[in-house]
Amino acid sequence: MSVKTPPLQPAADPGPDPFEAPQRPLCYVTDEEPSVRHFIALNMLGAGINTIEFEDRASFLKAFEDRRPDVVFMGVALDASDAMETLDTLARLNFRGAVQLMSKRAAVVERVKSSGEQKKLRMLPVLKKPLETATILKAIDDLHLGMPKPLAARIFLDDALANDWIEFWLEPKIDLRRKRLAGIEIYARARHPEFGVLMPSAFMPGALEASIDALAEKSVIEAIRLSQTFASMGFSMPVSLNMPISALAKLPISDLVRAHHVNPRSWPGIVVDIPEDQIIHDIAAASELSGRLTSCNVRMSIDNFAGGYSLLSRATELPFFEIKLSGEVADCATSKTNASVCRSVIEFARRFGCFTAGTGLQKSSDVATLVGMGCDFGQGPLMGQPMPKDRFMLLLRQRTHTPDARGTPASAAALQPA
Repeated sequence: MSVKTPPLQPAADPGPDPFEAPQRPLCYVTDEEPSVRHFIALNMLGAGINTIEFEDRASFLKAFEDRRPDVVFMGVALDASDAMETLDTLARLNFRGAVQLMSKRAAVVERVKSSGEQKKLRMLPVLKKPLETATILKAIDDLHLGMPKPLAARIFLDDALANDWIEFWLEPKIDLRRKRLAGIEIYARARHPEFGVLMPSAFMPGALEASIDALAEKSVIEAIRLSQTFASMGFSMPVSLNMPISALAKLPISDLVRAHHVNPRSWPGIVVDIPEDQIIHDIAAASELSGRLTSCNVRMSIDNFAGGYSLLSRATELPFFEIKLSGEVADCATSKTNASVCRSVIEFARRFGCFTAGTGLQKSSDVATLVGMGCDFGQGPLMGQPMPKDRFMLLLRQRTHTPDARGTPASAAALQPA
């Protein structure tokens, strides 16, 4: 089993960001808590909105000299005087964007909101902390900002491949204890010239086996290239992708690695997520395949794990990189049944030197519960939604080069939920 990926180190300054896109909607976020600012930025960038974070009122207001944002998210402390003064300044600047207030105390923030309305500012319904992804996304949906939602269209996978409509979106994977970026997972999307961005549900049902195999190969090549891109930026972390075990077994993995990477042992490798039901019912065959891939620095994980613990617990070896708990099971803070399954799987995996990850995480209480159980990684809306490659790179560079309140590069600082 490979050693855990060490904490990420910031890369050298690459100069002007080639992924900057001024034409996108812009959000300013000011709050005394770095975790709140980071959480909002993750959600905004995932929705196609550029975000700039500010830790104090002075730097926040000074930025208005360069560009006016479309929306501002502003934390309100117990002493609301600072927020009141900020709204006074925005009114004098004749700011026409939306103002989203956030606070743990409803009475205080409602008073501030009323003050902003009297000044003819565009005040949105207040958000109560702790924040949730759904409430942030609803706020920007109501403003008609960000990317349009994918249409419920249907196309054929072989058409998407033949016309080069397939692209890959990236989702962050977070080390739950260190609260740092630990990896990336890629997901296939189809960008149709008429229908826009389409989810897998639009092109995977009924796909031919040959087309699924072709998509699997394309995914592996993309994962290898991405790992090289991150390495060139100073980040060493594995890239994950998912596919059926039948497609993985047929792929010429060693040839692909040699063709797209000089030395398979000089990079962090890739992780292939295989659905639980395709591994649990033939663990011996899956283990044999996992062993063959190790020499290429390609590892397997058990994806979407939910109800197969009784079968898995009979295994005498577990040659997989990790077990990924399904979003349904990882919802464990208020469910004793789910908590029991999570604890059993995490303890079982640890005995075999295997990592565990919670997926589909939406609540900070579930994250805290999983951390207490010893879960290694987390993914889901709370950590950041899947987003286009350029937006992910923009976020990564902002985290790398923008200091937080302590003067630490944000990529090395906590990427924690609000």
